Amino acid sequence: MRRALLVFTLLVALPVAAQQKDLGEVAFANSGAPAAQEEFLAGLALLHNFEYSFAATHFKKAQAIDPSFAMAYWGEAMTHTHPIWFRQDLPAARAVLQRLGATKDERAAKAPTPRERDYLGAIEVLYGEGSKDDRDNRYADVMMTLHQRYPADVDATAFAAVALLGTSHNGRDVPTYMRVAAMLEEIFPENRSHPGVLHYLIHSYDDPVHAPLGMRAARLYGKVAPEAGHALHMTSHIFVAMGMWDDVVAANEQAIAVVNRQRASSNKPPANCGHYPEWRHYGFLQQGRFDAAAGALEACRASALDGPFTPAGPRDRPELRLESLAEMRAHQLASGGPAVSSFPVPEGAAYADARFLMAYGDVLAAAGDRRILETAVRKFRAFRNPAAEMAHECMPGMASGRGDGRRKVMIQEADALLLLASGRRDQGIAMLQKAAAAEQAMPFEFGPPPVPKPASELLGDVLLSADRKAEAGKAYRDSLARAPGRTASVKGLQSSGKGMQVADR
Repeated sequence: MRRALLVFTLLVALPVAAQQKDLGEVAFANSGAPAAQEEFLAGLALLHNFEYSFAATHFKKAQAIDPSFAMAYWGEAMTHTHPIWFRQDLPAARAVLQRLGATKDERAAKAPTPRERDYLGAIEVLYGEGSKDDRDNRYADVMMTLHQRYPADVDATAFAAVALLGTSHNGRDVPTYMRVAAMLEEIFPENRSHPGVLHYLIHSYDDPVHAPLGMRAARLYGKVAPEAGHALHMTSHIFVAMGMWDDVVAANEQAIAVVNRQRASSNKPPANCGHYPEWRHYGFLQQGRFDAAAGALEACRASALDGPFTPAGPRDRPELRLESLAEMRAHQLASGGPAVSSFPVPEGAAYADARFLMAYGDVLAAAGDRRILETAVRKFRAFRNPAAEMAHECMPGMASGRGDGRRKVMIQEADALLLLASGRRDQGIAMLQKAAAAEQAMPFEFGPPPVPKPASELLGDVLLSADRKAEAGKAYRDSLARAPGRTASVKGLQSSGKGMQVADR
């Protein structure tokens, strides 16, 4: 992998420079051996880019060069917490710390400076005792103290910022996100090439209301870190929130190209399923490029179902490919793309998300045929209380309390479609109104709509078919408030006679 321009200053020596390309620019004063600095700083840049496995590799290389390099162990341990995704591998993180020292005091003694001991002390809280939510909250508090103690340390600010974002356990907490944005905006002018500053600014702003404020960071980030697939993808968080479909597709195509070059260098097959292909596929649908969307879905289908499966890493497992396939299919059916048949999904808790999404897609596919719809809805209703079984990996929040709300909305949609197919239009509309209200009450989540056929949009479709145009227009506007530029909602709003308000927004 080509590497970033990395600049560092040792606490115990004159400034030394090491140049690498294409991951961003970082600086982190530390007391590690000069020979280990290049690997350490590559790991730091990759950590800020959420390229966790690559970051861990570089931190381990720094440890091999300097086995007493405390911050190299800190860095590797940090790769086992993914704050924005609310994931953590606590045993793996503790194992890293054990390699540095058997006890907290022994580990602290390996850090020669007060600042390094402060960083280690913070991670002891992150991987200490208590529930994950409690540790997340206490860690964020400690990092805020560290940020205040070292105001010139851009990484202290960046890590405090992302720690705060990781405390929104019950959904996007706007005051917290704006607090983070304010911290980062203060240092942004002098750190326009720092991967963490750009990355976490985008996360702070990636909702429809605040997305315009994230455009500067989005336009910079891909150029600053063009060899980090996640950095290229992250720019599309702002583009999706603004309905900029050409930019969404381009960003994710670039991210996929980087990832596939990396995979090819390790003799791994292309990544045709997963996060970046899903977002690109959604962009294709919104562009009306249905042939491209169908081709992307077929490539994922082949990857997930054809031939022997050989996982290329912990995030490349059969259940995740099938979940990705099921989600792409649901979005294609919900966005007016080509019809696509259901795919077989194995039983077992690991495949629960994929089965849920595939069953939801079956409901959408059967919406015009009452007999088939009855069977599809009956199967889908089995997921009314699946929380204990769902094993979220790909779809944000599916296993959380937020996921419970999403599942209820999707099941209400299925019930409404069956009521409508049975000729009980008023009851079907009432059910959709209930689903739309529940959807509007959910915390916003970045990216394509978490309910592939937004309830407000479906309500608008039904009201429009009943010639209730004013009510339909309101429903479509509600949909567009959460999913700006969504093509089906834009067209529905225009058909309702409220199209002028699309231009007014």
